Amino acid sequence: MAEMISVAEAQARLFALAAPVAATQVPLQAAAGRWAAEAVAALRTQPDRPLSAMDGYAIRFDDLPGPWRLVGESAAGRPLARVVQPGEAARIFTGAALPDGADSVLIQEEAQRDGDTVMLDGEGPPHARAHVRAAGLDFHAGDTLIAPGARITPTRIALAAVAGHSTLPVRRRLRVAIAATGDELCAPGETLAPGQVPESNGAMLAAMLAPLPVELTDLGILPDRRDSLTAAFAAVDADLLVTTGGASVGDHDLVRPALEAAGAAIDFWRVAVRPGKPMMAGRMRDTVVIGLPGNPVSAHVTALLFVCPMIAHLAGAADPLTATRRATLGHDLPAGGARTDHLRAVHRDGRVHAAARQDSSMLRTLAESDCLIVRPAHAPPAKAGDSVQILDLG
Repeated sequence: MAEMISVAEAQARLFALAAPVAATQVPLQAAAGRWAAEAVAALRTQPDRPLSAMDGYAIRFDDLPGPWRLVGESAAGRPLARVVQPGEAARIFTGAALPDGADSVLIQEEAQRDGDTVMLDGEGPPHARAHVRAAGLDFHAGDTLIAPGARITPTRIALAAVAGHSTLPVRRRLRVAIAATGDELCAPGETLAPGQVPESNGAMLAAMLAPLPVELTDLGILPDRRDSLTAAFAAVDADLLVTTGGASVGDHDLVRPALEAAGAAIDFWRVAVRPGKPMMAGRMRDTVVIGLPGNPVSAHVTALLFVCPMIAHLAGAADPLTATRRATLGHDLPAGGARTDHLRAVHRDGRVHAAARQDSSMLRTLAESDCLIVRPAHAPPAKAGDSVQILDLG
């Protein structure tokens, strides 16, 4: 019987099975949700010249308290094409380029205009360069704006566009194959024969992987026959193969021997996690293999802990692990067991409350939960009000 390894060790060993895939350049609109394959530096300075932060009049600070003679206008995209001389002012609008010669903005609330004469009607700008956005206020050409391995968010896409980029360096999309195993399974919506249940892991995994940069192939439901499983696994051409079911030690748990017959080398099997202990990982030629339990609750938890992070790792994420955070416990919890436990829970009244029944067969409990309370192996008893670690569920 294989010894159980910790979640952290399993994750580290999983990441060691393969390096991130090759990099490519994609248009900005195609980069969302991926990770930067290399540092992204600014190609230009922003703003590239001083800009007005307010509507008003561009003046020379040394000319206070005025008056000034109006000599033109500067608007966004239409800068004034002359130098502002002593005693002169230019009408200016927010975001417009500060004309040469001017160094401050007299906001319109503190100005009066009589024809081409502008007069002070307040205290005026408190100092030179008041209400002016300096050149390079946001960034300078050459500044690193996106670090290698950073997630490409909508705001980072906007930042890259302003910095002069039309494409971004990311890893190519990952080819992921998923397969459910078990003679008891039938496709959702089909009429059930005695002893059958609808297959749910395929649709669940597809939904979990939808936000990630993957090209998904669903191999469907594979029967509990070693020859059929071996043939199906041997034909896989993907970066990652995810199987569900058949990973335990029963007479009909044939995934491991079928994978080995197809040329896979299993790196580890059995993780000290609950739910999800009969989880395995290895490599089959150029394909990383992750075998998840068939139980949908266990499959979901292990996919969250291993499949999604492995995809992030292969896609170049600097920090591929699923993020956790702290929350306040709403009730007492007993001491933990020998495995890291993931309790289905909900937020209520500012605290997290674990479901009263945690049987791994209860998918409805998972569907109604918005987080998992993570209890380390051998955790001591916890009291209401204690801080606990949680994994948020989308």
